[in-house]
Amino acid sequence: MKKILLALTAVLALTVARGQTANEKFQKFLDNQDSLVNLAYQKHDGKMYEKLNEKFLIEYNKLPDSDKKAFATALNGRYYDICCTFSLTNDKPNALKYFKKAIEVGFIDYAHIKQDSDLDNIRNEKEFKDQLEKLKNIGDYLYILKKADKYNLADNRPLPKFTYQSKDNPNLIALRKGFKLDSIAGQGSEVFKIINLLHWIHYLIPHDGNHPNPEVKNAMSMIAECKRDSRGLNCRGLATVLNECYLSLGIKSRIVTCSPKDSLKIDSDCHVINMVYSDSLKKWLWIDPTNDAYVMNEKGELLSIEEVRERVINDKPLILNPDANWNRKTSATKQEYLYHYMAKNLYMFDCPVNSEYNMETRGEGKNLSYIQLLPLDYFAQSQDKVENKHENANTISTTYKTNNPKLFWTAP
Repeated sequence: MKKILLALTAVLALTVARGQTANEKFQKFLDNQDSLVNLAYQKHDGKMYEKLNEKFLIEYNKLPDSDKKAFATALNGRYYDICCTFSLTNDKPNALKYFKKAIEVGFIDYAHIKQDSDLDNIRNEKEFKDQLEKLKNIGDYLYILKKADKYNLADNRPLPKFTYQSKDNPNLIALRKGFKLDSIAGQGSEVFKIINLLHWIHYLIPHDGNHPNPEVKNAMSMIAECKRDSRGLNCRGLATVLNECYLSLGIKSRIVTCSPKDSLKIDSDCHVINMVYSDSLKKWLWIDPTNDAYVMNEKGELLSIEEVRERVINDKPLILNPDANWNRKTSATKQEYLYHYMAKNLYMFDCPVNSEYNMETRGEGKNLSYIQLLPLDYFAQSQDKVENKHENANTISTTYKTNNPKLFWTAP
């Protein structure tokens, strides 16, 4: 069975919020069906589940294409759960039929399938094994990441240089003084200050993946809006606020979008964290405000995003700080956070070229530049750069591509 059948609507709300418009009528229909769906599973009644699914498909097919995409998780989840229900009654033909359907419409959680005891009755069937083997290249995130370990250190395509705004910028001075960031950072070492600011932002603003960030994307404005409206920010918003706090103290920092391979174009998820440069350690550090997280090796030495990726690929020890958590509600575990969720999202990266105050607020005539680091394993390598025009805001964004990690992770 799916990991969180009883909380299906919460998962759907998160999926819908990633840039799609929720169909409230369909969401209400799902809410009403939830208890019946759970009953069908508890009774191991595959036929009841099929009837519920017929009603689901009638309503689902009425949705516009944009909402169908938003509720794709519901669709593939239903097929997967019917498969589990038939498997539990040892109805192998129907279980295998719906297992194939679930994968066809986007159920790609390879790790969950591998450990789900509901599927034990069909696990040795050839059709199941064949489907699972095909899925390996799509949903086995560790396997995919380990195949993506090759880069090209000789790639010298021209790239703009990363820049970091001076702490003397008036906006950064106002941010520093307005929130007394010197006091929050404390009087300890540079690393101590970096971690103190991480904790402060994590506890100041909750993570909220159900709503888009404000249109004005700078720390002063977003903190004020969160306080006024009792709201949170998504991972990009949190990383943006923390990034500007670091810059205001003269600490070099970037926001980094960590993304999956997504060869089927069905995974819209990514995760945004900070890479923060420590002058004392002469290296970048992994800093994640969403999960209040940083990562260490077996000696307790802080690691960069690049180092964590290399250690995941090569099965080297990693230690997650013990107080890592999501919204002070759920502890972040090394297995789920690093080896499942982040293993998926450590495939490729991109950063804004200019790390500065208000850097992603769109406006008249604004030009945004990004650099994207791709492994050689990636399937779309052809263009050296991609330009997008955002007509509604008269803004242009340009993404430059590289296969050279040294250029991407270059020290400031």
